[in-house]
Amino acid sequence: MKKSIVITGASGLVGSNLLATLNQDWSVIAISRTKDRLPLDNPLLEHSKLDLSSSWNTASLPETIDAVIHLAQSEHFREFPEFSENVFQVNTVTTLKLLDYARKAGAKTFIFASSGGIYGHGNQEFSEDLEICHKRDLGFYLGTKLCSEILAESYTPFMNIIVLRFFFLYGTGQKSTMLIPRLVKSVLEGKPITLHGEDGIRLNPTHVSDAVNSIIKALELEGSHKINVAGPEILSLRQIGEIIGQTVNKEPQFTVQLDSQPRHLVGDIHKMSDLLGAPKIKFQDGLKLLLGTSND
Repeated sequence: MKKSIVITGASGLVGSNLLATLNQDWSVIAISRTKDRLPLDNPLLEHSKLDLSSSWNTASLPETIDAVIHLAQSEHFREFPEFSENVFQVNTVTTLKLLDYARKAGAKTFIFASSGGIYGHGNQEFSEDLEICHKRDLGFYLGTKLCSEILAESYTPFMNIIVLRFFFLYGTGQKSTMLIPRLVKSVLEGKPITLHGEDGIRLNPTHVSDAVNSIIKALELEGSHKINVAGPEILSLRQIGEIIGQTVNKEPQFTVQLDSQPRHLVGDIHKMSDLLGAPKIKFQDGLKLLLGTSND
């Protein structure tokens, strides 16, 4: 018997790649504002056009469901305070609506896409066991993600709550305003990449295929978990720029601000590796996939 699943943010980077990867065991209700990037030729896919930033309800969703994957986030996440209500509506109010819908619809699993950014920054590799305290410099967007994690915890008696904390996602078709596409553009156009400190921040960027594989594995988990989803390599911003330069055959330019401290953000992936499988895509290989220069 086929299982049914609701996926928000279905036309986004992760959502569209997830839809292309899910096997035929799943009947999908894909929530997005547009049909862009949706595999509409899939007879097991139904599109539900909802604007999660507005006042909406779950009346159009199935009365019973096996799983909910909440990937949607506000496209205005950087525009605070002008779009604070939009961000809160999509990231937090919608999370609560979907949690209660999933409970009433008998869902076994609820997966929430959070962010590694909720840890703040520091020199260590951040693990899920770390107690997270809200800090003033966390920012509004990450505050809404942390708030949603707290809301989701309350629903653990009713279903498996899986919180996935993604670190610096990238992949083909990603918006040009995101980190890796911006860095690629800077190298191609000969614009300097600003480094705070000699080498800039350290991070472990995550290719979208590793993110998708983690989500699919998370659907099989029993119990509730918070899991970092990050890439296999820890790289400085300088190293990332140099890898981009090697790949596009252009020398990267850097501006070094030695009087500014880098805000490192590295996710510990031991729990990810144990429960969901270790990430496979190294940055240089993922970059070639993004640029369409891979031989695979």
